[in-house]
Amino acid sequence: MEKFFQIVSWAGLFLYWLLIASVTVRVVFRRRAPGVSIAWLMVIYILPILGVFLYLLVGELNLGKKRAERAKAMFSSFESWLRKLRACTNHAPQLLNQQSRNVSDLCFHRLGIPALAGNSMELKDNPAKILSAIETDIASAKTHINMVFYIWYPGGDADRVAQAICDAAHRGVAVRVMLDSAGSKEFFKSPWPSEMRDAGVELIEALSVSPLRMFFRRLDIRQHRKIVVIDNNIAYTGSMNMVDPRFFKQNAGVGQWVDIMVRLTGPAVPVINSVFSWDWEVETGIRDLPPLPECDVAAEKATADDPHAIQVIPSGPGMPDGVIQQVLMLAIHQAQRSITITTPYLIPSESLLNALRTTAERGVKVNLIIPAKNDSLMVDWASRSFFSELMLSGILIYRFDGGLLHTKSVVIDEEFCFIGTVNLDMRSLWLNFELTIAVEDPEFCQQLVELQKSYTHKSEILDFDMWQKRSVVNKPIEQFFYMFAPLL
Repeated sequence: MEKFFQIVSWAGLFLYWLLIASVTVRVVFRRRAPGVSIAWLMVIYILPILGVFLYLLVGELNLGKKRAERAKAMFSSFESWLRKLRACTNHAPQLLNQQSRNVSDLCFHRLGIPALAGNSMELKDNPAKILSAIETDIASAKTHINMVFYIWYPGGDADRVAQAICDAAHRGVAVRVMLDSAGSKEFFKSPWPSEMRDAGVELIEALSVSPLRMFFRRLDIRQHRKIVVIDNNIAYTGSMNMVDPRFFKQNAGVGQWVDIMVRLTGPAVPVINSVFSWDWEVETGIRDLPPLPECDVAAEKATADDPHAIQVIPSGPGMPDGVIQQVLMLAIHQAQRSITITTPYLIPSESLLNALRTTAERGVKVNLIIPAKNDSLMVDWASRSFFSELMLSGILIYRFDGGLLHTKSVVIDEEFCFIGTVNLDMRSLWLNFELTIAVEDPEFCQQLVELQKSYTHKSEILDFDMWQKRSVVNKPIEQFFYMFAPLL
């Protein structure tokens, strides 16, 4: 009997070694960023069985068989639609400055999406006014309303938008709304889904979360875009979810969320609408690409001095890997005078961290504006682990104390800017469905510069010497979460 138990023990040990070795080989052969691979190997070795289970659950980008097949099947029709777009008179790369042109070339070759000139943009930074503007535009909708959000939280002015959507559907407007299952769980518990569907709204719960689905796809892939498109003529995108900050996460101890949205008209609107169509087909299997823009109408707005150009940059499963990180790194390396970045979650990849440090060390002024208080404890500690080396490179870190700064923006040399849904973390850059727009419009970018300055006026600049004197207890905690930073 004793011999039998010895055989079982040795067999169990061998099977355990074989499992660890197999998963280790799989991690290494995925050829991801070294930091990501090392972090996963640490999880697997420190938490052997649990670590293997976690890796098989969320370690690889698995959208699920059905969605992956839909994404692959629709790519040819999406590419064909984009090919027609290239004939648009607003595709005028000769009007772009060199920095914008390089970003546009990268997006054109990787995504097939051209930058289009001749758009009109309004920067909106007041939540009440943002929701009121969306409500007003919905009330004027004639044919179609398409919306996708990570979070829709019932209460306050967000309910006024919900009612406007129901009213639009009642008067015959085709309304499609896609909300992330995890982010909008409170909304799906509210009476609004029933009211919307009764009104005729097509409401989809994207990327549903349930224990059974964990065996078929990665559950932490999230639909993180924020898009409203009305009649293929008006679009909104930016960092703000469909929430009234006065009612959202009031017990989190971080203050009200601070966000921005861009209201735009012009030829870029159908491109944003096509991103919605991509998401809708991936989730439902229904193909419905929007009409192409009426380019000749807007072409006369564009000049070499002010092209009013927008480059739409989507990312996510089924699209080229890491394209938004590539775009950001290209823009950072091209900066000549200054870079100012606002982000709620600062956990840069190795390459992005090195790009920021290198740029600061060659004399470019680099400013990072982040919230002083964060709603994610793990992210907050992991972010702190980067502060010292960022400051040693000459980067200024502003900690905003006017609420949870949720704005995601980048301004290069005060004349070229990015606004969107992307945080500076691995989840946004490599995992989720995201959307960023790159803008070459001096007047618009200057408005964003002034807004960023207003953030710095409500911020405290981190002092390197004072930071080094923080509690010795904090440093090992920061380093612990730093080890897992590539996975956050």
